[in-house]
Amino acid sequence: MSFSTVGLPDEQRIALWEDHNVQALIGLRCHTLGEAPFDGTELNLQLEQMQLARVRSNPHVVERPAELIRKHPADAVAVYLTLVGEAFFYHDDGVLTLRPGQVLICDADRPFMRGFSHGLEELAIKVPRPLFRDLTGLDSLSAPLVRDFNRGDVSARTFARLIDRALRPEGGEPLDERIALDLLASMTGSHPINLGTVHLANARTFIEDHLTDSGLTAARVAAGIGISDRHLSRAFAATGTTVPQFVLARRLERARALLGSSPQIPVGEVAARCGFGSATHFAQAFRTRFGMRPTDLRQQARARRLG
Repeated sequence: MSFSTVGLPDEQRIALWEDHNVQALIGLRCHTLGEAPFDGTELNLQLEQMQLARVRSNPHVVERPAELIRKHPADAVAVYLTLVGEAFFYHDDGVLTLRPGQVLICDADRPFMRGFSHGLEELAIKVPRPLFRDLTGLDSLSAPLVRDFNRGDVSARTFARLIDRALRPEGGEPLDERIALDLLASMTGSHPINLGTVHLANARTFIEDHLTDSGLTAARVAAGIGISDRHLSRAFAATGTTVPQFVLARRLERARALLGSSPQIPVGEVAARCGFGSATHFAQAFRTRFGMRPTDLRQQARARRLG
């Protein structure tokens, strides 16, 4: 489901935006900053247990005061992942500044105010309180938690990547809700129900981020996500593969996509871009996996473009 203020009368935009969020996410009061009318779009996704949203807007302020909480209780925890623009979060104990690459986890039924002086793009998640309690053992959050998904917190980075992919405007990827919830539990410092699932998800994210490095090894992956080599091997073994096998498969898939979309790139350069230290090794592995040489696929892609 999507909602946008584009084309709506200026004087009705805020009221309609507030009505939408009461139904689709969390009830908030909205105020514009400056003379420009409010301009916002929201892409919503209802999962079995969580509600997700990608929100874009121009500068504004939202608040969730006590009287609104009494009128529209959420009985939930809210998670906000800042993608573009700084976000200010005012709560009982002070103020936080959230920058792009940071995630805020807070109790949706404790009064707060959020401000976006330069507009924003963010991902918002509503997690029902009973579910959050089952995941973390916490009935509520007495203070907001901040994590950094661009550096430092591997689980936060993986969580952000999964939510972002699920809410792509051009068509999202399926989201495994169980994995996302285990990652959220890890972000709060709780022991996830399925720790191996968290290790595997974090390892896959780390591998994708370092796939072009020909020196990528299982030991480096384990160190990068903060677990032992043994725990890493066990996580991949549960899926019937090994770290080297997974890395090779992902490199070959990326190479096949690159050869098909950019047939003008030399095969040797494709190999290097996909983390292969040797063009010969790349060609051999490619033929074993796909039953054709990289040059054959490149020629087919060229022919399609010309035809």
